[in-house]
Amino acid sequence: MFFPTFRARRIRGKEVFRRMVSETTLSATDLIYPMFSAFGTGIRKEISSMPGIYQQSIEHIVAEAQEVYELGVPAVILFGIPETKDAVGSDAYDEHGIIQETIRAIKKQVPGLAVITDVCMCEYTDHGHCGIIKDGDVDNDETLELLAKEALSHAEAGADMVAPSDMMDGRVMAIREILDNHGYKHIPIMSYAVKYASGYYGPFREAAESTPQFGDRRSYQMDPGNRREAVREARMDVEEGADIIMVKPGLPYLDIVRDLREEFDLPVAVYNVSGEYSMIKAAGRAGWIDEERVMMETLLSFKRAGADLILTYHAKEAARVLKRG
Repeated sequence: MFFPTFRARRIRGKEVFRRMVSETTLSATDLIYPMFSAFGTGIRKEISSMPGIYQQSIEHIVAEAQEVYELGVPAVILFGIPETKDAVGSDAYDEHGIIQETIRAIKKQVPGLAVITDVCMCEYTDHGHCGIIKDGDVDNDETLELLAKEALSHAEAGADMVAPSDMMDGRVMAIREILDNHGYKHIPIMSYAVKYASGYYGPFREAAESTPQFGDRRSYQMDPGNRREAVREARMDVEEGADIIMVKPGLPYLDIVRDLREEFDLPVAVYNVSGEYSMIKAAGRAGWIDEERVMMETLLSFKRAGADLILTYHAKEAARVLKRG
């Protein structure tokens, strides 16, 4: 069909028709809100590079979790800042670690909110890497044992879902086995299946206090230039028992989100990471963009690419916009 027989503007001319034929929609139920739980009391420290996002002690985490739930956002994902760190990340799998205590507090006060936990070692190790260091690099197989212990401790504390982000080979299988063997067959795994070694993580490392003390993470996180490898990584996690597969970061890797959507019939998640959030915030504060409009357009782009779930620091703001209609 060609002009003048076909006129696309006939439908675009009225807001009601534009809404009726919209191919992609965004809902608060698509969103997962990341939170940073800090050891201690009376803590509510704004992250300098992430306006509106805080390191918070448990009582403030619980209060914000209630707010999140009331806004219609169905889930949070927790990251921990422990009292002390050591070479083996002991707090990560301690029965009374910061995340384990935070899970209990949220589930007691906001039982309807789903609590997802990040399963990794970088926030808990004094060297900032995602596992046990041997000969200057992370030892894959020894780290698997600790990741499995960490995931089990989260399930025992009441987590509704665990999300391994470490990028160790075989971690989904190790976690699935230990959960199943201890009576947690019902706990799903959302795997950070495709996680790139990205410059977009900078603000997060301030928030989680997880900057590596030496080297970088390129020996275990993916090369940004690799596309086919992403499908291989995701397939491995699916075969090991992942229930949801995730792409991280989001905006620079929308092609990967689409690849996974077309290749697999599992739910696909995407992480709208700290650097993406901070750029929108900075440009909005400078008056260079319409911050709210760009935020919503960005989140919609993840859905259009094929994501079912979006982990985003914009979750509360976006939920308010969606409620407004």
